[in-house]
Formats: sequence, C-alpha cells, structure tokens
Amino acid sequence: MKRREFAIAGAAGTAAVAGLAGMGLQANAQQAPAQAVAGKDYMVLKKPASTDAPKGKAEIVEFFGYWCPHCHSFEPEFNAWLKQVPPQVVVRRVPVAFRPEMAPLQRMFYALETLGYVGLTHGRVFDAIHKQLINLMTDANILAWAAQQPELKGRFEQAYKSFGMDAKLRRANQLAMDYGIEGVPSLGVAGKFYIDGETAKGLTRGLQIATTLALQAAKG
Repeated sequence: MKRREFAIAGAAGTAAVAGLAGMGLQANAQQAPAQAVAGKDYMVLKKPASTDAPKGKAEIVEFFGYWCPHCHSFEPEFNAWLKQVPPQVVVRRVPVAFRPEMAPLQRMFYALETLGYVGLTHGRVFDAIHKQLINLMTDANILAWAAQQPELKGRFEQAYKSFGMDAKLRRANQLAMDYGIEGVPSLGVAGKFYIDGETAKGLTRGLQIATTLALQAAKG
C-alpha cells in the first residue's frame, strides 16, 4: 500500500508463484537482468543505504506493514521465495510506519523478532488484523492479543517495552527514508536499489529482479 496506491500483480502474479517453485528461483533470476532497466524497473539510489550483509553476500530488505492488506496478500509468495533464496543473499524484514499511529505494529514485529518467534507468529499477526479484523493499532490491544498466544504469554510485554526498542524503530524509519520507499510491500537491495510493484510491474517479477541484483552485488 502506497502513499499513492499501487498494484502488486494480480492474477498474473498468482500464477507466477507456481512458476517460481517449478522452474527454480536462480534460473528465473538469471533471466531478469536482460529485461530489467535501471530507472524504470528498479531505482538506483543516489546515496547508498546501510546494509547488514557480511562480505561476499548482499542483502534484500522487505519493507512491509502489518496494517497493509497488500502485504498480507504478498506474504505467501514472499515465504515461497524465501525457501529458494541463494546462499549469497541475506534477507530481512523491516516494518514501516507512514504515520505515528502505525508505530505500535513496528514495535510488535521487533518484539517478536527479539523472542525468535517471527517465523511462527508473523502470518498469525497478519491474519488477526486482516481476517479476524482485530484492532492491533494500540499498545494495549497488542499486549492483550499477545497474552492470548501460548508462546508469547509472560514474555512478550518485556520485549515489547525493552530499552532498545526505540532505537530499532528509529533505524527502521531511517532505512525506509534512505531507500525512499513509496509504499509497501517493497524491496531494498544491497543498499543500492529500490523495487516495488509499480516499478517492476508486479512483485513476482520484482523478487526475480531483486535476487539477480543481489547476486551481482555479492560478487563485489
């Protein structure tokens, strides 16, 4: 979901998910560069953004928001892609808040990450908001929801209110600014490139382009 709206590849994108699994991600990625044009299919940052990737690897960042219905729809495809990511690519998620009232959901993600439960509960949070229509936009509602999750009960609140949380939110917000993101879901690559569903004509193709750019960046 954008500051201005964009589409993330409708029926064509859904069909392509099966294609990714069937053909193999690296094969698809190798085909993308010849068709991808800088400044059109992906943006080149004027100033490099920070990256956590070690030498010999490159980072792909998924910018997302739990509040975003497009991110919820994109999650199954992103998870399928994650299972096929080449070893030279490091992936991380960064929650975005375009408005101050979205910040509790950023904090929620980082609390889950601190506890090591993103893999188990990430989709559960999306479903709570978009399928069960639970309001998780406030601290109180988030803490009440977490208290009902067996894995989080008695542990989540401490992580949610931890000393270093504000620093994580500031870093996430700064990274979103450095990449100049226009909306979510979107992708940052190697601190150099920005891709969203509009630039790439759908995020199925966007993932292919991102993978190829990351592999090239990992070579140095």
